[in-house]
Amino acid sequence: MNSKLRGLWNHPAGPKTIHFWAPTFKWGLSIANISDFSKPPDALSYPQQAVIATSGVIWSRYCFVITPWNWNLFSVNAAMASTGFYQLARKLRHDYAAPPPPS
Repeated sequence: MNSKLRGLWNHPAGPKTIHFWAPTFKWGLSIANISDFSKPPDALSYPQQAVIATSGVIWSRYCFVITPWNWNLFSVNAAMASTGFYQLARKLRHDYAAPPPPS
């Protein structure tokens, strides 16, 4: 086996551990949130997007508190925070900054 692949395989956050698989499957949340970019803003939920954004921020910080540092976990949580804040901005802009529809 190639030495780089062996290094990944035997890494403390490699594919033989939960530290690899949990963030890998968590990408599904970020991908789902990205697919919601095409949804109209009035269909978005403040509580849901606030939880996604807050969770992303909190767990992004946690990634550097634990040992070993887990870059996969950091990247998925940074993506969650980014997409959550983007969706919140879309919703806020729609609800409070958009001109009222003509009557």
